[in-house]
Amino acid sequence: MSSPLRFGILGAAGITPSSLIAPAALNPDVELVAVAARDRSRAEAFAAEHGIGRVEDSYESLLAADDIDAIYIPLPNSEHGRWTKAAVDAGKHVLVEKPFASNGTEAEEVAAHVAGSGLVVMEAFHYRYHALMSEAIALVRDGKVGDLVDVSATFDVNLPDRSNIRYIYDLAGGATMDLGCYSLHFVRSIVGEEPEVVSATYRPSTDDRIDEALTAELRFPSGVTSTVSSSLLEDVECQSATIVGTEGVLKVEGFVKPQEGNSLTLYTDADGATEIEVPERPTSYDCQLDIFVAAVREGLPVITDAADAVKMMHAIDAMYVAAGLQPRE
Repeated sequence: MSSPLRFGILGAAGITPSSLIAPAALNPDVELVAVAARDRSRAEAFAAEHGIGRVEDSYESLLAADDIDAIYIPLPNSEHGRWTKAAVDAGKHVLVEKPFASNGTEAEEVAAHVAGSGLVVMEAFHYRYHALMSEAIALVRDGKVGDLVDVSATFDVNLPDRSNIRYIYDLAGGATMDLGCYSLHFVRSIVGEEPEVVSATYRPSTDDRIDEALTAELRFPSGVTSTVSSSLLEDVECQSATIVGTEGVLKVEGFVKPQEGNSLTLYTDADGATEIEVPERPTSYDCQLDIFVAAVREGLPVITDAADAVKMMHAIDAMYVAAGLQPRE
């Protein structure tokens, strides 16, 4: 029996209890060793609340610790690339929150930096590892909707607090960076190609460099079209996708957080509406952690690797440029 994979956590982010702490509690192959934050008192409170045994004085001291194998990075977007490189330099495997970097150029730099390290570097698009996404992809690959015509996805939330990091340009904020990346990743995963951005429009936040909402029209090399959209400020949260083919339509609800409720419905002329049951659990975060551990232990490839992240970030940059915005810096 091999010893558990020992994690260190950079920051005391609000996503961590769902994304890592709860899954780790169910996974005997994972141990949470230490946490570090800019404010040590915040790290101490976080560690006490979640049963993490040690608080390090700094990110650097956590990375230098000999009893840590892997680093989880849920820091603001602007810090993802920098600390991914630092973690790999320290000989640690990395699970980094999306987006992988602030822009496509930085993503390329990070990917080149970690290439050949022999370490697992995985972007945390957790939804991609859930049974809902696996089933949707299988239905499409099996021809249940015929040839693809259009694949569109939307992710909207209600986040009125403008002091939130998602509204801060210097932290690489914006609806597309935080939410639209899921919509984009979904359509790329279904189509299996890289898109051209045809056009995009956005709704500015109080800082007009920030997209409070953005919609982009895409076209793939095969001719498949797509609309991807996201908003930080809508009355109703929405995580919906529609896959249109020559022989049917597949509607996906709850694709980002399928453990909180989801549905998968196939519509065809021959059979009408068919509901496909997909279990909510294991959660997307449980599945993601399982895959990460397997990649470290067994050398298995991951879907959301650095190469995929580079393609993602270049597409996000193109969406911003098409909307008349600058990519994040």
